[in-house]
Amino acid sequence: MFPLNTWYVAARSDEIPQGKPLGRRICNQPMALFRTEAGQVAAVEDFCPHRGAPLSLGSVQGETLVCGYHGLAMGCDGKTVAMPCQRVRGFPAIRSFPVHEAHGFVWVWPGDATKADLALLPTFDWLGNPAFGYGGGLYAIACDYRLMIDNLMDLTHETYVHSTSIGQKEIDEVPCTTRVDGDHVITERFMSGIEAPPFWKMALRMNGLPDDQLVDRWQICHFTPPSHIMIEVGVALQGHGGYAAPDEFKAASWVVDFITPETDTSIHYFWGMARKFRPQDEALTAQIRAGQGKIFAEDQEMLERQQANLLAWPERKLLMLNIDGGGVQSRKVIDRVLAAEACA
Repeated sequence: MFPLNTWYVAARSDEIPQGKPLGRRICNQPMALFRTEAGQVAAVEDFCPHRGAPLSLGSVQGETLVCGYHGLAMGCDGKTVAMPCQRVRGFPAIRSFPVHEAHGFVWVWPGDATKADLALLPTFDWLGNPAFGYGGGLYAIACDYRLMIDNLMDLTHETYVHSTSIGQKEIDEVPCTTRVDGDHVITERFMSGIEAPPFWKMALRMNGLPDDQLVDRWQICHFTPPSHIMIEVGVALQGHGGYAAPDEFKAASWVVDFITPETDTSIHYFWGMARKFRPQDEALTAQIRAGQGKIFAEDQEMLERQQANLLAWPERKLLMLNIDGGGVQSRKVIDRVLAAEACA
């Protein structure tokens, strides 16, 4: 269903404060994530070995996670450290998961812990780069993670789902192209000499540029396994080179999409935008986050209703069109990764 021997975003760093654990299901596995007094983030099964209580309902004391039912204290490695009036030496350990915290995100490896490799953590131009300002959020969406991949690798839907913000008829009129480089799928669309839609007019103004001139617009969607999608988006004043225009003539950003499966039919959707203009302006970050959040809320209803239809009529075959190339190729990559895991 989904790859396991890989890194997924489990949480934003600010979701895991000191003192209180966070319960989160990742790839059908309930986890309790917590931050120790020393600042280390850990992830263990959300299951107390005493009576099966969720450890995420407990508290963090020092370097241990303490069950909120009878006080069993658990270490970061899943081993019981102490329990009031009880010897714990023979208690079985529960599962712990490899975690890594970097650049405001906590990553978890839900598969075979012996295969976890920090060298396999994804790297992106904007991550940890002070030249970019970043703001984002999290949506819980009741859909198969692959439906969200389909959605993001085919932006034709913007004309209809996002008609008042980023959609415009030129998206329908200009075909996209898809290519594959190993496990990297790229879908591109370039539009020339068009009027900027409302969201991008706002972005031009924010970058000190006029919003009443024709622009060149681009959408370049990048899929990499297990389920990360980064989308280069932007507009440049016409006549200055389009995608290659100098920064002073364009408003350009990366749309950030970390899609983490929760169950077979639900996801944690970590979304955001990394922009390369006025990166230190926190008020601008908040304004863009609010606008982008409204756009993604429009996707949520469509995807959840789509998932309900697919569950109600599982035998029905769906059409595959030219615009579906990015999603189709991304699913082929996922299938290859799953097949490799099965043979390992």
